[in-house]
Amino acid sequence: MTEFDPEKFEEKYVYYFEELEEAYSNAYNQLHGRYDSTVLKAIDRKVLSESEPFYEGSGEFRVEIPDDVEERVGAVADHEQFDVVLEELVERIERELERIFGVESGD
Repeated sequence: MTEFDPEKFEEKYVYYFEELEEAYSNAYNQLHGRYDSTVLKAIDRKVLSESEPFYEGSGEFRVEIPDDVEERVGAVADHEQFDVVLEELVERIERELERIFGVESGD
């Protein structure tokens, strides 16, 4: 478990790049094989690659995704699993960040 310093998270790509990669990768791997790979890959490569994780305080992380999600993924946005996969991936990334940094909501 990585020692977490909320102030260093302001410069997350300097101090916590490996941990961020791990959180995103773990979340992706948890859903791999459960959902359509076309949807999962499109979200990972075209949406999450431009997302931004933030530490909200009290042990909570938030992942902000770009505003133009549908434009980024094109026709994949019409897939019946798209919204479910996007929401679940974001939630899992946030939980993975909490786990990796050893923080819990409400701390």
